[in-house]
Amino acid sequence: MKVLVTDKINEAAAKIIETTAQVDILPTMTEEELIKIIPEYDALMVRSQTKVTAKVIEAGKKLKIIGRAGVGVDNIDVSTATQQGIIVVNSPDGNTMAAAEHTIALMLAMARNIAPAAASTKAGKWDRSKFTGCELFSKTLGIIGFGKIGSHVGEVAKALGMKLVVFDPFTSREVVEKNGGEYVDSLDKLWGKCDFITVHVPKNKDTLNMINKDTIAKMKTGVRLVNCARGGIINEQDLKEAIENGKVASAAIDVYENEPNITKCPLINCEGNIVLTPHLGASTQEAQMNVAIDVAQQIKEVLSGGSASSAVNIPSLRPDKLEPVKDYMQIAENSGEFVEQISEGVIKSIEITAYGYLADLDIQPLEVAVLKGILSSILEGVNYVNAPFIAKKRGIDIISTRSKVKCSFAGLLTVKLTTDKTVNIVSGALVAKNMPRIVKINDYEATIRPQKHMLIIPHVNKPSMIAKVAKVIGENNINIGSMNVVQKNDNHATESIMVINIDSEVNDNVLNEIEKIEGVHNPKYLNLSA
Repeated sequence: MKVLVTDKINEAAAKIIETTAQVDILPTMTEEELIKIIPEYDALMVRSQTKVTAKVIEAGKKLKIIGRAGVGVDNIDVSTATQQGIIVVNSPDGNTMAAAEHTIALMLAMARNIAPAAASTKAGKWDRSKFTGCELFSKTLGIIGFGKIGSHVGEVAKALGMKLVVFDPFTSREVVEKNGGEYVDSLDKLWGKCDFITVHVPKNKDTLNMINKDTIAKMKTGVRLVNCARGGIINEQDLKEAIENGKVASAAIDVYENEPNITKCPLINCEGNIVLTPHLGASTQEAQMNVAIDVAQQIKEVLSGGSASSAVNIPSLRPDKLEPVKDYMQIAENSGEFVEQISEGVIKSIEITAYGYLADLDIQPLEVAVLKGILSSILEGVNYVNAPFIAKKRGIDIISTRSKVKCSFAGLLTVKLTTDKTVNIVSGALVAKNMPRIVKINDYEATIRPQKHMLIIPHVNKPSMIAKVAKVIGENNINIGSMNVVQKNDNHATESIMVINIDSEVNDNVLNEIEKIEGVHNPKYLNLSA
């Protein structure tokens, strides 16, 4: 067997794989160059530079596994790899310590004016009084996002004598308090309590521009902000203005809206105390070695006939379990995504019920698919391997049942999601071969094709509602692919749901416009993996 390693991966990876297969270490290659040589390899290991496209994967007739020595897999066509039966793996935990430590380093650097003081001293000056800083001891740190990185930042901050205030709608009060933090159930309760604020959340429709001029106005004067998560969570222009007018004392930023073109960032011209680093969160020798070793061990294990620990696609499941239910995997995941994205609050329980012929099968792969759909809507790095572990760690009750009650489909999967605020039920089925559909949303019967971009618009059942909604969508240059109006089986029903498949994302401004239409309430934008 042969393994191709590219992108200057730590040499420790090759040493691990060499005990099982021949390893060729080559520089980063173009798509054309890869296509020429990939047919002779059983495995491919890359970092972020190599683009593993559909053409490369299709040319790799012998490929069994593709490994990305890092957290994401954006440079790998995972869908094509799955279709070709190739396992794709990454290292979701390899840079946790590095990112957490960089956050602490930036906090200390901005609190003690390290960067400007160093520059001044190197210039031969002795401006001690000019660079008087502040201590972290006894200050309150607000942590937004209490996952692996956020919780470790909190652990270190506590050791420095800081007080913690935590907001994470997907982490329970019990978990936060067990880790010594004060739990708040809304960001509005966090802003005014904190001397420092750090974010550790993915970039999505809920977190984009989370910190802006309006939320900054609710913070203490003299607050200090840190972002080592994703560019765009803090509005860069608003932050610049807040630093320059004195509302924000200082900031430390490692990630940007437009990377690597930093010249477009308004913060580089900010006249104030700000520390900027070029996305160094995972850039430590240890982190790079950790991800390389992790992925190399997985490649070795798979080539030796074992399984991967951090696979991001379907082949990580045992073929004997997957084969009978494989046609339902996508609708199971979509049902999970759908029900989570129409829900609010902290997840308490997930109940999965199989009907029809599915009730006679082992539905464990479908359960994992549902969990992945639900959790990947709120967290990064969720895959078919770690979804059950994450759910257990978060204290979510998983209930799986099989029902002999007759249904209208050959096989039907129902997902009931209970949070501390809502209960929602979504059912998925195949209405024909390769035709997955959402067939029920709470009390509403439906036949909805899951799509990447969708709008769910509850409204009063009266004339002109469709036209009014369509007008707003059209005026915002959003194309409608299809539309369904879903009603209850009740001739006197006064409420309906509009389900609209669209071709692009919808921002909060558009949702606000739609919600202003008389008779519309609580419209939602859904982003599915379909």
